[in-house]
Amino acid sequence: MLARVALAAFLASAPVAHTRVVAANPVDNTPHVLDGIVNAITVVGRTVVVGGSFSEVSDASRRTVHARANLFAYDLNTGRILPGFAPNVGGTVHALEPGDGGTVYVGGDFWGVNHRAPRALAQLRLTDGATVAGFAPRIGGGMVATLARQGSRLYAGGDFVSPRTALARLDAATGALDPTFTVTPGKSLSSRVKVYAMALSRDRLAVDGSFTTLDGKPRPQVGLIDVSGHTAKVAPWRTDAYARKCDEAFPSYVRGIDFSPDGRYFAVVTTGGTKSGMCDTTARFETYAKGSAVKPTWVNHTGGDSLYSVAVTGAAVYVGGHQRWLDNPKGRDSAGPGAVARPGIGAIHPRTGKALSWNPGRERGIGVKAFYTHSRGLLVGSDTTRLGREYHARIGMFPLP
Repeated sequence: MLARVALAAFLASAPVAHTRVVAANPVDNTPHVLDGIVNAITVVGRTVVVGGSFSEVSDASRRTVHARANLFAYDLNTGRILPGFAPNVGGTVHALEPGDGGTVYVGGDFWGVNHRAPRALAQLRLTDGATVAGFAPRIGGGMVATLARQGSRLYAGGDFVSPRTALARLDAATGALDPTFTVTPGKSLSSRVKVYAMALSRDRLAVDGSFTTLDGKPRPQVGLIDVSGHTAKVAPWRTDAYARKCDEAFPSYVRGIDFSPDGRYFAVVTTGGTKSGMCDTTARFETYAKGSAVKPTWVNHTGGDSLYSVAVTGAAVYVGGHQRWLDNPKGRDSAGPGAVARPGIGAIHPRTGKALSWNPGRERGIGVKAFYTHSRGLLVGSDTTRLGREYHARIGMFPLP
């Protein structure tokens, strides 16, 4: 195992570009989540915030156990769990986003925080876990699955029905609805419209989910929104890659989405089963391609296993789920010709679309539900306890060499 890695203070809250692939040996000072699953990770200054569905966490040594209701925080440099940040979140956390002034936005399927409203979306202080006065979003009728922030604008996606359907832009300070953002997902492939994931670049918001239209324009499961102006509009980019069902159990199967650091391309990962097409794949798309039938630049198949999360750093496209293989277009729950073993986590070359040699291994379980990239490495959240062939319960970090 590596000796404890001392990390310098992390000053930027947004993920940054990497020029090389992270090491395959995780750092040794990350805490452990002792039950449940980690769904979301973010970094605020030098504080790592972790959300999901769990009740207990411990320090790296496993000597001290702390009760935590679906949310906790620790010091990025030392791994020390923050004693003052212990909010009682009354349900599952699905999304986190850094806020100003030592705060974090928390989205999910919860009825309240610290036995008080608001539901589904809150802003909390990292010093004591209290809700921030004045931030009062009116999310109703569903949950928040994903968050993205750009300055004074906070984007929320999920399956809520108010203040808008499934997708809203809010004032980051007050939570008030931004009336200039009216792009609406529609015509669900499942029981209701849901935005599963979002990614934000300088001028584009990428969204995926169970919708087939954005503002009435055909955008099956994936679309781009131009957010460069005062009023957002659907970008002239459309792909039919995800128009086909995988099977009746997976009418909607897109999951994670992430832009490259320069915003020129993005990657999408899917679940869906062993059928052909875009089921159980990673695909790269060019952001500024135009047309009604944009094709993926490349597609990498697992051969029958789900992917849930993706992180694009420039040096690699990291993917996580419960996959057994990559480079496996001929596999049907089997290793087809050319398949390479990448249990639970892997990395793909951004240009070629082929699996990189990076292969730390991961106990597969349900799968990786959260990635977060920063200047020191790659944070990983899941539901299992083995990462890089070591014990790292549900949270771990691969450092940059």
